[in-house]
Order: sequence, then structure tokens, then C-alpha cells
Amino acid sequence: MKSIFKTVFFITIFSVITKVLGFLFKIYLSRELGAEALGVYQVAISLFMVLTTIVSSGLPVVISKLTAKYQIKKDVKAEGELISTSLIISLITSMVLVLLVLLFKNIFLKMYPESNFFPILLVLLPAVVFNAIYCVFRGAMWGRNNYFCFCLTELVEQISRIAICVFMLSFGLFSLSNTISAGLSLSIASFIALIVTIIAYFAIGGKIKRPTKVYKDVLHSAVPITGVRVALSLVQPIIALILPARLIAAGYSSSQAMGLYGIAVGMTLPLLFIPVTLVGSLSMVLIPDISAAVATENKSYVNNRISSSVVFSVLIAFLMVPLYIGAGENIGLFFYDNIESGRLLASAAWTMVPFSLLNITSSILNALGLEIKSFINYLLGSVFMFLCLIILPKYVGINALVWALGSCVTVASLLNLLMIKKKTNIKISILVPFVKLIAICIPSAAITFFTTSILNNFMPLFFNLAISCSLGAAMFVILCSIFKIFNPSHTRSF
Repeated sequence: MKSIFKTVFFITIFSVITKVLGFLFKIYLSRELGAEALGVYQVAISLFMVLTTIVSSGLPVVISKLTAKYQIKKDVKAEGELISTSLIISLITSMVLVLLVLLFKNIFLKMYPESNFFPILLVLLPAVVFNAIYCVFRGAMWGRNNYFCFCLTELVEQISRIAICVFMLSFGLFSLSNTISAGLSLSIASFIALIVTIIAYFAIGGKIKRPTKVYKDVLHSAVPITGVRVALSLVQPIIALILPARLIAAGYSSSQAMGLYGIAVGMTLPLLFIPVTLVGSLSMVLIPDISAAVATENKSYVNNRISSSVVFSVLIAFLMVPLYIGAGENIGLFFYDNIESGRLLASAAWTMVPFSLLNITSSILNALGLEIKSFINYLLGSVFMFLCLIILPKYVGINALVWALGSCVTVASLLNLLMIKKKTNIKISILVPFVKLIAICIPSAAITFFTTSILNNFMPLFFNLAISCSLGAAMFVILCSIFKIFNPSHTRSF
């Protein structure tokens, strides 16, 4: 157990640095672009994410699992054949996607008539191809458990993007608009990351062999995983299509609707995904780890990994909930100088729990070979999301997004837990621990709220948040200790 958590800690350090840089970059963009332009930019990014998810989500997972198996067998030839086969698949897929976007431009323009997003999408298209190649080599590093190179390439991409974008916006290069410059910087950074990744792969002893006839096997495993990730990535473009239209129908102007969308997706959601970033480090380690254990039929090891991982993901998410509820408005003001983003953050804080749970359970199902089941579960959850997006904007405005995403991931994560329990016969009882954690969140949120309210009168915002959130987190940890939430004997009860 210690070794896996050392690895998780290492990955988390890299991930936190990368995500913090990305988060600060989002703050910079929100201030440079403004709410309405940020909304337009988010429309283009959401569509780009769908494209890049198709080419770079399922394959790395499959490559990591197969590479882990080949490493145990010391089958260098099979590993090299896998990489070359996967490269052909990803390249063909990415080129077809780029061609489809160019051929069906008018369809995209009709889908989002209120948004001049297409020029931004065009400058993002090269990154789709770069990511298609990039993901194959990173998948191999993942399977080899070479997390240093795996994380380093992602960090290089993030730093490159920030540096290039800030440089372009500061000096107004090529007389491009700020939104197009932001998109172009991503494509350039993706190319730099690709070069670094290829060099790193061969530096650690990676090989490429003649491709074999394993296309069908690779696709059979990759397509369901890709389907789940694409379904997840489709959330943003679907929201960008439905939510502003429903807000306009509810009486908002087009500018107001796009501004609220920019605040929600560009400012609030990145904060909500902070626990997922931490849980994501564990998810990354789990897939090759559990896959190798399944291959050796080590059931007790698999069950122990699943139990402890679910506990970790739930606790991390719950820790953040009272802080966001109690200090949400001040967090919005501090990061974005926008109180509306803070209010939305406070009302959406609870969604971090099912988001984290969905992340970890989806990874577990992937490792257990139940990718299709995970995909079906998410589709079932999406039914609730669509209903909320269509019905609720008239009554709760932009908060419809909170209930749409929250209901979707809650249903999907619960279904995932039931599927894991059925597959492994592991006892996963979450009702009592959840009730305890919800009860613990109430006083923790209260002390955070009262502290930040009092400190508003005489203390700068940064120190206000540092003190109030520290007290809220301390209260949460103390109460968890009192109610024995951290008791190791409870690990298997989750």
C-alpha cells in the first residue's frame, strides 16, 4: 500500500503544479478576455475537447494496460508492435476528424449562431493531430510506470502554453484577436509537448516495431473507454448549445446568457474540479496496477486497492465542500473579481463528491475490463442532465447547470459502485459514512462562513481566505477523527 501512495503523492505533486499553473492561466484569460469573450472561447474549447478526447482518451488507457502486461512478460516485441499499431489508428482518426470539421463547417455555425467561435476552433485543429500522436507515447510511459516522464511532458505543455499565450497577448503578435491568440498558443504548445514526449519515450528505452494485425483487439478495448470520455467531453458543447438558449427563452439577453455561461464554465467549474485533480493521480496509478493484479488473479489485492481508493476520493472531495460553501463569494472575488462566480461555486460545492466518485469508479471499471458498463452508466445519468438543462433554467437560471451536472454524475457514480460490488463481491456500504460526512460539513461550513464574514471588515482578502479556510478544514479533520472516519478498520466498509 505504501508504494502506491508514494507514487500517487509523486504524481499529485506534478499534477498540482500543472493544474495550479492552468488555473492561474484561466484567471489570466478571464481577466484578459472578459466574461462574454470567455464564453465564446469556451464554446470553441468545448468542441476541441470532444475532438481531442476521441483521439486521446481510450487508446492511452488500453496501451497502459497492455504495456503493463508486456512488461511483466518482458515482451519488448509485442510492446513495440502495440505502439506502432496505435499510432496508425490515432493518426487516421485525427486526420478524419479534422477533415470532417472543415467539410461540415456550416453545421457547426448553425449550432452556435450567436457565437463567433469557428476561427478559434480552426487554430485549435492542429493540436488534435499533435495530441493523437502524443497520447500514444504517454500511454506507453504510463504502462511502464515511468510517471516522471509522463508527468513531465504534461507540465512542459502547460508551461509552454502559458508562456506563448502571455507573450502573444502582451505584444499583440500577428494582429490576432485575444481569443484566437489563446487558441493558437495551445496548438503550438501541443507540438512542443509532442517533440519532448517522443524524445523521452526513446530515452527510456521505448521501441517501435512493425505494426501487426492487432487493430481489432486494440479498438475493441479502446472504443468503449473513448465512448465514456467522449460522452463526458460532450457535456460542455451540449451545455453551450442548450443552456444559453434556455436562458434566453427565460428572459435573458443573448449577451447576458453568454456571459453567465462564461462565468459558470470558465470560472466556476475549474474550481469544482480541484478534488478531481487529486483523485485523478490515484486513478492514473490504479489502471495499470489493478490490471496487473487481475492478470495474476490476486483478488485480495484488487479489493484492497478499490476500497482504499474510494475512501480517499470521497474524503478529498468532502474536505473541499464546506470551504466552498462558507467562503464561496470571497473565493470568486479573489480569483476572478466576480462575485457571481463565487455564489455559483457555493451552491455547486456538493457536486465535487459525485464528480470525484465518478472519476475513481470509472477508472476501477476500466481496470476490471468493464468499460462498456461504465459507458452505459454515464449515458443513464445523462438523461437526468438533459432534463435539468431543458426544464430548470426558467426557474433557477444559471443554477440549472449545477443540478444538471450534479444529477448526472450522482446517478452514474452510484451505478458504477453497484457494478464494482457485483464484479468483485466487495462490500461497499456508503450510506452511513456519507451521512456522517454530510453532518461534519455543516459545522465546518458554518465556522468558515462566520470567520470570513468577520474578517471581511478589517483584513485583506487573501489572509481572510487563508484563515477562514484553514479553520474550516481543521474543523473538518477534527470531526472526522472524532467520528472515526479515518479509522483504517472502516476502509472496507466503503
